[in-house]
Amino acid sequence: MSGEEVTTPEEFENENDSTYKPPPEKTIEEILQIDQEDESLRKYKETLLGQAQAGVVVVEPDNPKKVIVKKLVLVAADRPEVALDLTGDLSKLKKETFTIKEGVSYRIRIEFIVQREIVHGLKYVQKTSKMGVTVDKMTHMVGSYAPKSEIQSYTTPSEDAPSGMLARGSYTVHSLFTDDDKNEHLKWEWTFEIKKDWKD
Repeated sequence: MSGEEVTTPEEFENENDSTYKPPPEKTIEEILQIDQEDESLRKYKETLLGQAQAGVVVVEPDNPKKVIVKKLVLVAADRPEVALDLTGDLSKLKKETFTIKEGVSYRIRIEFIVQREIVHGLKYVQKTSKMGVTVDKMTHMVGSYAPKSEIQSYTTPSEDAPSGMLARGSYTVHSLFTDDDKNEHLKWEWTFEIKKDWKD
């Protein structure tokens, strides 16, 4: 799209600037050692950490990342889910366009794997533009996750697609999956189109 807005990592960082200071990172062993005398807290941590207590969880040995983002899924009521595969060539995603019916409520689900160590304060940041002009910015606090061999996920709160003739058309989305330490786990660009009705 001509005149399309390009989002730099610095812009994403500025979106996330706040007075919040993340706590210092702790290993799984350190977390388990704290408050050992509190039985209920100890059991809660053991449940929370699950497989991570047994040793280092590594799902994809050839991938050094702590967080591996797998899919973005569009979830709308009474419609089949539509997914973007985030494990391949991300440049091709711009050619795959979601269609969203105007005014409909929808959510976005991010599916990911956490391996090797706990990741603190995951965030999903999204900037949406139309014809090069930013029309929406949002940051979703995803949370902290212990390593697991299974895919974990986060679903955004429901939001309504814009409606009306002026709202229809193609939108470009710059997405970033980051954390408290500003690690860039994945950054990708995708598109959706607001139409009067769903396409078949």
